[in-house]
Amino acid sequence: MRETGFNHTIAESTTGDTTMRHAILAIAIGAALAGTSASASAQSRDSEIQALKDQIAELMQKVESLEERTDAQSDVNVDTATQLDNITNKSVKVDTKGGIKVTSADGKFEATLGGRVHFDAYAFDRDIASTTGTSEFRRARLTLSGKALGWEYKMEQDFAAGTNLDGLRDLYIAKNVWGGKVTIGQFKPYRSMEELTSSNEILMMERPYASATGLFNARQFQQGVGYQRAGTNYTVGVSAFNLRNAATARAEGVGASARVTYAPINNEQNTLHIGGWVSVEDLNKGSADVTAVANYAGRRGPSQTIGTVTGASGDSITAYGLEVAGSFGPAFFQGEYVNSTFERPLGGDQDLTTWYLQGSWILNGGHKAYKSATGVFGSPKVGDKGIWELTARYDTIENKDIANREVNSTLFGVNYYVNPNLRFMFNYTKGENEVNGDETGQYALRTQFAF
Repeated sequence: MRETGFNHTIAESTTGDTTMRHAILAIAIGAALAGTSASASAQSRDSEIQALKDQIAELMQKVESLEERTDAQSDVNVDTATQLDNITNKSVKVDTKGGIKVTSADGKFEATLGGRVHFDAYAFDRDIASTTGTSEFRRARLTLSGKALGWEYKMEQDFAAGTNLDGLRDLYIAKNVWGGKVTIGQFKPYRSMEELTSSNEILMMERPYASATGLFNARQFQQGVGYQRAGTNYTVGVSAFNLRNAATARAEGVGASARVTYAPINNEQNTLHIGGWVSVEDLNKGSADVTAVANYAGRRGPSQTIGTVTGASGDSITAYGLEVAGSFGPAFFQGEYVNSTFERPLGGDQDLTTWYLQGSWILNGGHKAYKSATGVFGSPKVGDKGIWELTARYDTIENKDIANREVNSTLFGVNYYVNPNLRFMFNYTKGENEVNGDETGQYALRTQFAF
């Protein structure tokens, strides 16, 4: 039987009781002898000895009875301790820190329920383009993730994007093999640093053009298989995928991507990150057209199509990206440069270039931490007093083969992290469209709650 602190307590209690009983017996015998000595002159020695023997026999019977009862109680106590241990070791564990997590008694199954709500409001400085201020739930997600018999799984539904297939985001199973992780299902291909950063931790309210917000328009999650390996200062990821997601047509073509990152400096207060990636998307004939679209004055503002590959042509899109980022104390910066080729059946291929540079300064003692497992930066650790962060970005995308097919955006903002779950964001975006000369501006506010 496994010893526990409870069992030690029982043993110590039993030993103490036995010692006390022996002491009582010795006192009783001494008293009896004293009584015998006092009455020696009145009774015969034989009578005295016989009386003493009778008293000793009676005391011994009482002691034996007490010992039997104590041993029986000790067995009950030990059995109770064993049952308590079994209950503890065989019970389902529930953890509510930062979310809801349930773990089976044998540890082979885990389920974590999380979610995020991003509620936005927009107002515009109108110029040429027609715009309408509004509010919306930018994201309203529930996420179920966990482990089952050595496999990881994740299922995420965004109710703000639609129900059923339209709102499915991550939906995959994964397993650690060959020193890395294999992922099968629907997930983000390994390309673009900002794209791989969680929407809960992106610096501005919307991602730059070097992501599914621009160059990879509406192609954020793809179905396929990926492998990623990571160390304390590097990541290597490759993925092969269908160009469709859960809600699009079945014959969308195929693609592949790869990303490599390295952090030559990486400690608690200072990180320097460099990386590169490549992406190839090969359309099937008859697929939907694939475009690069820029909302140059923020979400729900005016947009401009920068490049298109028609499904009828069955051509491809190739993109190469370089990235650099760093977090040094309260200061943070990040930038990417991407060159992309949109193949076309007539008139020659089109080269698209996009780049951005963004940064922030944390006012009251925060620091943006580096996530070595994915090669991206997360939110600063929030204390009791909250954290204020000033932000800025310059973003541009251009089609080199069409005159004046270029848009630019300049953004300024502030983030207030109330606690690890709640953040308020404010962005002002000044857009500039070289196609028609529009310079619309946008004021945007987000209330973000995630668990």
